[in-house]
Amino acid sequence: MKRCMSICCVFAMALGLSFGVSTDTQAASSVKVIDGSQLTKDAESTGYNQKVARGEDLLTGYSKIVRMGPGEIYAGGTTIAVHNVERIGIGVVIERAKEEDTEWSFYDTWQKFNENADRVSSKKYLDVEGDYYYRVKCVHSAGEDISSSFTDGIYIEEP
Repeated sequence: MKRCMSICCVFAMALGLSFGVSTDTQAASSVKVIDGSQLTKDAESTGYNQKVARGEDLLTGYSKIVRMGPGEIYAGGTTIAVHNVERIGIGVVIERAKEEDTEWSFYDTWQKFNENADRVSSKKYLDVEGDYYYRVKCVHSAGEDISSSFTDGIYIEEP
């Protein structure tokens, strides 16, 4: 039964990622935007969860990415519930793009769940290929509520 619930949660998270973000058109600014994320030279970016359509359990969630140096990033996120819930989770997806790209490509993913808790966090330090912009997308789940968040893309230099 727990395995079935885990599979359902992963499916729901994947579904949330595919519908959770709309594509922005590039405005008259010189900053390039891909799928809602600006491509920046900033050292870090934090994105907060999108509104939950209905929700009694999920309070907030966020995604975070930090450039640690050439070819190195810190990536992760946190999900916070209003109160202890039976199961709270976070799914973290790392994506990357070149400046000339029109969409993000998949790089890495992982997930973490806590039981009978009001928060869950997950983070990793990763060695990555330089000369790309990287962003973090997270799916936040608490009880029956699901939401998502994403960061802007930060440029990572070659090591």
